[in-house]
Amino acid sequence: MDERNTRNGSSRSPSRNATRTLVLAALFAAIGVLLSSFAVPVGGARVLPFQHAINAVAGVLLGPWWAALSALVTATLRFAFGTGSLFAFPGSPFGAVAVGLAYMYMKRDEAALFEPLGTIFIGATLGALLISPFIGEATGGLVALAVSFALSSIPGAIVGYFVLKALRRAGVLGR
Repeated sequence: MDERNTRNGSSRSPSRNATRTLVLAALFAAIGVLLSSFAVPVGGARVLPFQHAINAVAGVLLGPWWAALSALVTATLRFAFGTGSLFAFPGSPFGAVAVGLAYMYMKRDEAALFEPLGTIFIGATLGALLISPFIGEATGGLVALAVSFALSSIPGAIVGYFVLKALRRAGVLGR
């Protein structure tokens, strides 16, 4: 072990932290796929509050880019398994990025509540502009998509926030 790994009394190496991050990202993706059966169809989209709760938790614990990657893996698997729609691709990662960036700045669990900002404003806009015309979706207008994304991301962000608080109270996460 070299000195930089023992300087603060920690035996964790940088590669061990990268492995931990990768495993957590994969775990969040797997949980998202498992919970995709709790989706509610709204228009052409499937409302999935649990995915947004996962994005909120992942954004805080993993940071913006790993959380977004986890969300994209989830969207890809859900689409492949037939439990998700194309709208999951713009609908998931931007909420995770918004949470991760907010947490980098705020360093507070309330950053989880930023998930709807990325999902509704960026995700719904991209979904309306890029995916709706591609699949000929009549209900894919920006307002309709924003409402369906809001119905999913707002409760999901709130659930994610309370999950983070519960994990901290239980001592699973550091302060």
